[in-house]
Amino acid sequence: MVLAGRRAVIVALPLSGMGFLSPSRTAVANQDFVVTKVAEKRVRHLPPGPLYWRIETYPSLAEAKAAAGEMSLPVEVWGKIWLFTLGAAGGTTQGGHWVTEIGPTPVVSAPEYLLRINCGSGPPGAKTAVHTHPGAETFYVISGRLGQKTPHGLQYVETGGSMPGHGPGLPMEVFSSGATDLKVLVMFVVDATKPFSSPAQFD
Repeated sequence: MVLAGRRAVIVALPLSGMGFLSPSRTAVANQDFVVTKVAEKRVRHLPPGPLYWRIETYPSLAEAKAAAGEMSLPVEVWGKIWLFTLGAAGGTTQGGHWVTEIGPTPVVSAPEYLLRINCGSGPPGAKTAVHTHPGAETFYVISGRLGQKTPHGLQYVETGGSMPGHGPGLPMEVFSSGATDLKVLVMFVVDATKPFSSPAQFD
């Protein structure tokens, strides 16, 4: 649809299945901030904390899957094979090329947990709607500059940087704040018994 020379994006999706705001490729906040769910799994228990997300790369998806443990998620996105593992600091996975370790993640307590990996992208100025998650999300910026607005203020992450994020239920808006397109990998550990994302507002 074209309105007054601009493209209008209409999204109608159930809240209980959302990534940042949706698990599938979709535009949000009418500015082409695209979010894609690339992997997820449910687990009954988390390792003893404090917990960190470890990111490694592999030559092939088969090798990443073979190396993956209970708290690992192997994915193929943006021309690379990644293995994301939630665990104690200082760990390594056999055959992996270490990229970074991010944490500690905010504490999440739940009867069952969902581990999820999303990728997000958008041109400068693209943003999500204000929303919350029933858990913690962790960011790793592939390119561009990530911005996040919460009641605590604004935070920014440059290319190659990371941020462990905030605890459950905090309203947030995520946006592309640099001069070039944003590409970001987002790691979640949330309460699997609650909606993954809910609309919110800043007081």
